[in-house]
Amino acid sequence: MGKTSDLTAVQKTIIDTLHKEGKTQKVIAKEAGCSQSSVSKHINRQVKGRKKCGRKKCTSSRDNRTLQRIVTTNPFKNVGEIHKEWTAAGVSASRTTTRRLMKDMGFRCRIPCVKPLLNMKLRKKRLAWAKDKKDWTDAEWSKVMFSDESKFCISFGNQGPRVWRKSGEAQNPRCMRSSVKFPPSVMVWGAMSSAGVGPLCFLRSRVNAAVYQEVLEHFMLPAADQLYGDADFTFQQDLAPAHSAKTTSTWFKDHGIPVLDWPANSPDLNPIENLWGIVKRRMQYARPNNAEELKTTIRATWALITPEQCHRLIESMPRRITAVIEAKGAPTKY
Repeated sequence: MGKTSDLTAVQKTIIDTLHKEGKTQKVIAKEAGCSQSSVSKHINRQVKGRKKCGRKKCTSSRDNRTLQRIVTTNPFKNVGEIHKEWTAAGVSASRTTTRRLMKDMGFRCRIPCVKPLLNMKLRKKRLAWAKDKKDWTDAEWSKVMFSDESKFCISFGNQGPRVWRKSGEAQNPRCMRSSVKFPPSVMVWGAMSSAGVGPLCFLRSRVNAAVYQEVLEHFMLPAADQLYGDADFTFQQDLAPAHSAKTTSTWFKDHGIPVLDWPANSPDLNPIENLWGIVKRRMQYARPNNAEELKTTIRATWALITPEQCHRLIESMPRRITAVIEAKGAPTKY
């Protein structure tokens, strides 16, 4: 047994242990059941380390720091643009080497998260709202009907530019992009509670106060009867102009429906946003040819949403509120 590759894991462990205790190689070889030369080679290999093989690197540590600075400064550049800027700095490397080094540094090309911009005033309001609701129970949240509008596009493949970022940087502002709208599309209004979803409403025109009140009359009230029956409930809506109009507030008062106070620019607090995401992911392979086919696909996918899914989303409200409090009002991952 003259080769160290012939040594078993147990023999190597014995050699390492006895060597640390100061035993001679002759004694170690006898205890490990191998030749003295095998012991000597194993010990020398552990001390010196294995000699590196392969071609010499074409870039220095300084070159690599330059590359990392380029990617960090503008993470929305593609590999070609990054490689061009890097070689312009005097580095001699191929595009393949550029991509490989970026991956070695931990960068991965990902679709950037989209979050609303919040100033300090809005953050304080979100934080105050979260602290006020932090003691709400699941039973209290189950009495809330969440609503929202969402846009569905015929082309689902266009997801915008990608971003180079490291693990854990998904919520970093420099790795996020602004929302982009892609026509043709349809706008949909929907509502949900812990008991399930209500009927969808496809909006044909711009939503003003009058149009929104028609949606409430013909879709929200039937949804409330379907989800709550004669039980009391609280309606949730965001602060869009049509929602916060005086005539809309009067409509709610006339119908005796309480409205949940809601902080501005807070889609991360609304579980129906996650429900829209589920529907869109299920539709990612659908290829409707026109708006009518798109509506049919949306209706069919919406009908597959189960009450269990809605209940799990409603149960996430305490965690969402805790996340907002911990973030001091800043946008959260939800």
